[in-house]
Amino acid sequence: MRLGVLDIGSNTVHLLVVDAHRGARPIPAYSHKEEMRLTEHLNAAGELSAEGIDLLGAFVEEALRIAEDKGVEDFLAFATSAVRESANGEQVLARIDERCGVNIEVLSGRDEARLTFLAVRRWFGWSAGRLLAFDIGGGSLEIAAGYDEEPDVAVSLPLGAGRLTRDWLAGDPPTPDEVRGLRRHVRAEIAREVGDVVRFGQPTRAVATSKTFKQLARIAGAAPSGDGFYVSRSLSRQDMAHWAAKLTTMAAAERAVLQGVSEGRAGQLAAGAVVADAAMDLFEVDRLEVCPWALREGVILRRLDLLPSRLDLAPR
Repeated sequence: MRLGVLDIGSNTVHLLVVDAHRGARPIPAYSHKEEMRLTEHLNAAGELSAEGIDLLGAFVEEALRIAEDKGVEDFLAFATSAVRESANGEQVLARIDERCGVNIEVLSGRDEARLTFLAVRRWFGWSAGRLLAFDIGGGSLEIAAGYDEEPDVAVSLPLGAGRLTRDWLAGDPPTPDEVRGLRRHVRAEIAREVGDVVRFGQPTRAVATSKTFKQLARIAGAAPSGDGFYVSRSLSRQDMAHWAAKLTTMAAAERAVLQGVSEGRAGQLAAGAVVADAAMDLFEVDRLEVCPWALREGVILRRLDLLPSRLDLAPR
């Protein structure tokens, strides 16, 4: 079947069209995305502005047209922290539904962590043992760990790179006091969760997903995306500590010229680096392997799991 998935994230709104069936890996057929950064459209009351709603509605309309043109048979739409935490989130979804005729499911933070973990498990397989997975989004940090496809523990913290940049780093580059305050805040938030995560056991493998981790790995020397989907990429704790210190002293324009860093993400990469550095340090992770699959693929895989199997085991 051809499946269309609309991912309304805090940074990017992304339509992905895939060809897949149950038991097979989803094969990307078409991608259309825009760095909308919805968190920047929140007003002082924490509501998504009229401009933000209009931009989102226009993208959803366009995504539906593209999906129809591409022969999509099934269409899913989901939203994460930017819509979930906006004070007028329900009204936003109602207006989008009225305008576009599409139901958008709002994922809880825990479900984000669970579905991301599912994607990581399917990518690395059972032989990977106990997995520990981190995902830094625009609005939240997800942490999950376990041996199975359903993690033993799944946590979502309000430590997204966009949110932290907006709330903590006013300067460009940020001042040392701003960075110190952010670092204390991030480490205190993550430290509260370490005990609950590791009490189930130490990980066999530690994994990172999301654009933030991919960019951090790239500037630390990992292979570029052009080298292919299946090239192994990783990020060491030593390199992460070095770049966390360096990125917080650079202006956004300086970060934007680093290898693998997009201009749209450069402004929030320093905050993302502070989170990544804290997570690796507090969980005592020496190296993170970068997984190309994340939340969107987890949503796709869960949908495919609900399809009838092609294997007929009925008695003859």
